[in-house]
Amino acid sequence: MSGMRFYGYFRSSAAYRCRIAFNLKGLSPEFAPIHLRRGDQRGEEFLRLNPQGLVPALDIGWRVLTQSLAIIEWLDEMHPDPALLPGDAADRAELRAFALAIAADIHPLNNLRVLKYLKDPLGHDQATIDGWYRHWVEEGLNACERLVTRGGRRGPYCFGASATLADICLVPQIANARRFNADLSACPTLIEIDAHCAKHAAFADAAPEKQPDAE
Repeated sequence: MSGMRFYGYFRSSAAYRCRIAFNLKGLSPEFAPIHLRRGDQRGEEFLRLNPQGLVPALDIGWRVLTQSLAIIEWLDEMHPDPALLPGDAADRAELRAFALAIAADIHPLNNLRVLKYLKDPLGHDQATIDGWYRHWVEEGLNACERLVTRGGRRGPYCFGASATLADICLVPQIANARRFNADLSACPTLIEIDAHCAKHAAFADAAPEKQPDAE
């Protein structure tokens, strides 16, 4: 993908989503690591690209795109095969709703900058912060379990026989939940879906530990 540069961090679940989407589309943009724990995202150079100071960001040559779901939908419009938002309007709305249940409702409460703020300046200890994380991720994923099972299971992926935006959002969130030892016992279907996705090279190659900036 000549002329395109992807700014991300190996452990960012939002960047992880984009990596899966790139892989599903067979695309390989140039990678530019932004080390979130060192504070690269607050540097002037990166803030010129993304004033939010967040990853991911995708420089497409004439514009910089931000927000993982917006980037993924742009990719899907520019490279429609395989479709990440297939089906009719109601199907696509259902996929977006599931993706947003993770990207808008679970992830923001557990973002690195939120967890750091809980510690300093709010003064919570690590055990309390980890408890905060587990509460919100468990509550959110328990709801996602119900979203994919209502009306009956529809396929090995979240909503059918092929990977979609829903799976792209689910897999990174499951990985993060495991990092913090969240209780996923109420989510057997999500665990099965995650295991199925792990067999797909597009998901496996996007894993944090396989990235060039992995620590």
